[in-house]
Formats: sequence, C-alpha cells, structure tokens
Amino acid sequence: MTRLLEFIVALVIVAVLGVVVGVAMPSTGHVEREMLISKDLRQVYDVFSNFRRFPDYTVLRSFDSKVQFELSGKAYGPGAKIAWKASDPKVGDGALEIASIDPGFAQISDAGKGTIVWNLDNGWRGTDKKFTITLERTGRSQKLVKVNWAYDVSYGFNLVNRFSNLYIHGDPDALIQFSLSNLQNLMASIPNIDYSKMVPSIVEQPAKPILFVSTTAPRTLDDVDTASDKAMAEIQATAKKLGVNITSPRITITTNWGDQNYTFDVAAEIDATTLKINGQDVEITAAQRPSLDPAEASTAAAPAAAESAAPGSKDKLGRVVVDGNVKAVLAFGGKALKADWAGTGAGLPQTRQMLEAYSQTHGYKYDDVVFRAYDIQTKAPTNNHGTIEGYDEQKFEIYLPLQGDNLPEQTPEQEAGLKPQTLDDAAPAGSSTAPAPAGTAAAPAEAASAPTLAK
Repeated sequence: MTRLLEFIVALVIVAVLGVVVGVAMPSTGHVEREMLISKDLRQVYDVFSNFRRFPDYTVLRSFDSKVQFELSGKAYGPGAKIAWKASDPKVGDGALEIASIDPGFAQISDAGKGTIVWNLDNGWRGTDKKFTITLERTGRSQKLVKVNWAYDVSYGFNLVNRFSNLYIHGDPDALIQFSLSNLQNLMASIPNIDYSKMVPSIVEQPAKPILFVSTTAPRTLDDVDTASDKAMAEIQATAKKLGVNITSPRITITTNWGDQNYTFDVAAEIDATTLKINGQDVEITAAQRPSLDPAEASTAAAPAAAESAAPGSKDKLGRVVVDGNVKAVLAFGGKALKADWAGTGAGLPQTRQMLEAYSQTHGYKYDDVVFRAYDIQTKAPTNNHGTIEGYDEQKFEIYLPLQGDNLPEQTPEQEAGLKPQTLDDAAPAGSSTAPAPAGTAAAPAEAASAPTLAK
C-alpha cells in the first residue's frame, strides 16, 4: 500500500511539474530561415504571390512523391489557395491561402521590399498558423534579394500544444529550409530580367491559316529585310498560283535569335483553310509536336523524309508542304500572353524574354518548340511616299501562346485595370527608350512574329 501511495504521489508531482512547465512555456512559436537569391525582386515577389509554382519548389513532393495539389480561389494575390493530399501520413493533408501582400505588385519594384503572408491549415499543433515571407533588395549593386521565410503559431492555453514548441525546429523548420533551396534552383531557370514596367494581358487568339517560308539572315536590318522580301515574294507567287488571297501584313516567325544569325519564318495570313494542290484538296491543320514513339520513329527513314517534301504532303509537325519552300499551317489559336512594344525592332527579343519570365513566375505554361512567341506590327515605319523612316516610332503587339487548361482569364494587371503606356508616355520596359540587352541587334523593320513552327 505504501508503494502504491508513493507511486501516486510521484505521478501527482510529475503532473504538477508538467503543468508548471507548460504554463511557463511560451504561448506562441516562431522559426525563420533566410537566403539570398540573385534575381530581380519583382520575380521573387510574383512567385510567392501565387501558388501555381508552389508544387515545383515545395519540399512536400520530396517527402511524398505521390502528393496531389489543387489550386482554387484567385489566381494571384489575397484569396489564392492551394490544398494538398498526401499518401504518407507523416506529411499529412493541408492547405495554404494568401492572406495579404504588401505593397501591391505595381509598387514592389519601387519600394524595394515587400511582405507576403500565407495562412496555413494542416495537422501541426496550434492555431493561427501562418508563413510570413519578407523580401528586400540588397547587395552592393542592389541586385540580390534577401528572402526571410518565417513560421508563426499560437498555442494559447493548451499545454499539450505548448510542449510542441520543443519540436518547431522539426517539420516547420525543414519545410522552410528545403523549400528555400528548391526555390533558388527554380529561380535560376527563369530569365533574370526586370519586367515590372510591362503591362501584359491574357487574350484569346483565333486560329488563322498562314503560308510561310523558313529563312536565316545575319542579325542586321538590311540582311533581314532582304531575306524577308525574298521569302515574301515566294509566298505571294504561291498564293497567286493557289488562287487564294493574302489578308495580312508580313509576319515574322522567330525560330532562333542567335548571337550572329537570325533564324525565322516569313508568313502571311490567307483566306482559305483548304488548298487545291496537284488536283487534291488538302486541309490546313495546326502544328503538332512530333511523335516520340520509337517504332514510329524507326520507320521515318530517308526515303520517307524525301516523300514528305512532295507538294500536298505534311511534314513531321503536320504542316502542309505547298510549293518549293512554302508551307501552310493553322496558327495562333488559343490563349496567349500579350504585351505592347513601341520603338525599334531591336527591343523585340527583350520583350519576348520578359513575357517568358513573367509566364514562368506566374505559372503559365508555354511550348517554345511548336508554339513560340509571335509579334504583330501595328505601326510601320513609312512616310507618304512609301519610304522607310521612323524606326523608333514603330509599334508592335507581342504574343506568347499559352498551353494547358488551368489558365486564368486575366493577368493581375488586367484585373487592376492597368493599361499599356503609349509611345508618348514614360516608356515601358521594352520601349524605344529602354536599352535592349547586350548582344541584341535590330530586328526586322516589318517584323511581326507568329508562333514559331519548329523545324
């Protein structure tokens, strides 16, 4: 009986000590990690201000390769949500929602710092759980971004929850630290370019039949114009032979903006989707990515390749071989990310790169093999006598075709009602007053690029 009493007294003492220790422990928990990333501040800010890239850098996928993510709510900013379901009970299910961003995306570059708060709902103990990401431009040349990712939780008067603070350097700390490392790798794959002055929009483009000729020229205006004129003459001759009408200005399809040479397709829209070639009706269809089936690829030997060049046949991308160097394809169809450019053609490559970087930070998918960026010239540099002049007063619309079904209807700029600046306004990034990146040369004077049709 004495031993039983001693055991009970010991339990009481332990319980009392546990209560005392629990009461003495903090009612909140906090852990944070920091990392420097060599990237434009706006880019890092945008990645954290939406969840479309979260599955690509979160460590959850490393913990459980079968984890499933689901986006909901807004596409960007407060109200954006992501939830996950894990097959591994140690990972558990959870959800995040963006609670606030400060300042807004239009002010972050000028402010040089910003804060994004995510509300967290998962199996970790405690309430009012949230991640706070603080960004600040730093470094001697202000080209680094200091990322501070913190986790905060409230335990209240729940003593069991308070004891869990002893393990805050476990799962919460690991998620932050490893996700930051993954984020650094993700950001390294994005072109390091400032697109903060660009005002992009998501638009729906109709599919249009075009005739095009592939060509290459040194990266100078004169050489590109000469190659473009020659290719356009072939297109006009072929259109006349086919009995179809050209219904658009010259279109330039960028395949590769190389260091020395510019590889591109010259194209024009026509008013027919079916062509009469060698007495046969041939339907113009959209380009397709080539098959990766080994068995099918093995049959595509040299004789078959030669046969595919016959007029009326289709190449490996499904484009119609029309006559000589001229081919036909159904281009432009679907959603595209659009930006405006005012100035010389030398800035077109920079603007395309801005669209690509913007697309990657916002989680918009694109296919730069079959459906590449295209530009439509809305103002040509000619006077009343047809003489070329005023290269710096040209205007272009630049499009990056987007892929996938889960695309938002608008960009944050569209939702905010922002409008592209005109040539007379303060120049946007990619305008005639904005310097093109090193190594860029003048683009074609009449350039208007359509989705690149890979060779």
